[in-house]
Amino acid sequence: MIKTIVKYIVISILTLEAKIILLKYKPKIVGVTGNAGKTGTKEAVSAVLSSNFMVWKNEKSYNGDIGIPLTILHCSNAWSDIYLWLKNIVEGLMLIFLPYNYPEWLVLEIGADKPGDIKKFTSWVKPKIVIVTTIGKTPVHIENFSGKDALIKEKFELVKALRPGGYLILNADDPEVLAMKDLVLGAKVITYGFSPNANLRASNYHIIYSEHNHVKIPSGINFKIDYLGNIIPVKINSIVGRNNVYSAIAGITAGVALGLNFVSMLESIARYERPVGRLKLIEGIEDSIILDDTYNSSPAAVSLALESLTDIEVSGQKIVVLGDMLELGKHTIDANLEIGKKLPQYCDRLITVGQRAKHFAEGALDGGMDVKMITCFDESKAAGKYLRGLVKSGDLVLVKGSQGIRMERVVEQILLHSEDKNKLLVRQDPEWLIR
Repeated sequence: MIKTIVKYIVISILTLEAKIILLKYKPKIVGVTGNAGKTGTKEAVSAVLSSNFMVWKNEKSYNGDIGIPLTILHCSNAWSDIYLWLKNIVEGLMLIFLPYNYPEWLVLEIGADKPGDIKKFTSWVKPKIVIVTTIGKTPVHIENFSGKDALIKEKFELVKALRPGGYLILNADDPEVLAMKDLVLGAKVITYGFSPNANLRASNYHIIYSEHNHVKIPSGINFKIDYLGNIIPVKINSIVGRNNVYSAIAGITAGVALGLNFVSMLESIARYERPVGRLKLIEGIEDSIILDDTYNSSPAAVSLALESLTDIEVSGQKIVVLGDMLELGKHTIDANLEIGKKLPQYCDRLITVGQRAKHFAEGALDGGMDVKMITCFDESKAAGKYLRGLVKSGDLVLVKGSQGIRMERVVEQILLHSEDKNKLLVRQDPEWLIR
């Protein structure tokens, strides 16, 4: 009870400070929402804008009650350290009462775990640019809403908060996102995606390869952007997957809205650091390659990750390790079975982690996968130890699951450079490591 009261008081003070700071400095805001790809898009937008402006962005994926005020105050999450929370409050007061070189732009990732999460911010956060990434067939957190329409309505609250004459940037490949363009007046709408009708259209996506110990390994992506008849080539290292294309092109679209130079935008995108746990390529033991997508999971995100496998050539096996997809409520079994039935076309071997994920295995069997190629575990460490004795040279291992399943522990077991796990893996903060 006391902890809850203290948390409420701290959040209330930080939120009040954040409101005053926005009124004092009047920064322009990019708001990013959606059900997948928010953090990658936030990072790409920040990279593009930073080439021309001073920019602050959310730390990691802190996109809620605490994360938004902390971003505006430029403070870090103090977790359970009351003294650091007091320090954050003092730093907020200093921003209010002392002169400060405050950034011209804030890039705010804004999430919604439950009804009202976005609406409570939109009375005082008024973006100049809003980007909506994707919704998907069965969105994450849907168990906390009355249905998919209610979740979409919550996301749309950020669109409604757009400043008059602002830019609404939409994923043209998601029909429910694209439909938002007809529901708002006075916004300048720009679309992006692989769709021929997108204003900024991605095409010619393919994987870049390098060679290590005579083994061909994926090392990045190339694609092209078609904008106003101009074809612009883009190259990004250390990542794969079309979802990373979406993030990059969304960032470039924000730059286009502001009239930024294409050359500087492409240089920024080429350098931008994709967040850990989001389809990042990592060197594994035995000359294997890990495709680390362990930050979180949803049906749409799993489907995108699996599609990434079809584009990658490997000399060994394609191994998929899937943990539970949480917060799907009554949709859990059907969503798992639907994905599971498609798994044989994407991978040679399946490993599952968690009770819900066993439905992936059930679906994979129905889809024709040999039972000998399926192994189920209750927890991630055991799966990782098993995988450590399984991987061979040339294997590609995709690891994904909801954050509560802690699938980064699987990746840790097969990291080539385990000494670098703190910078390579998600959830390496002390507060996470003790859980």
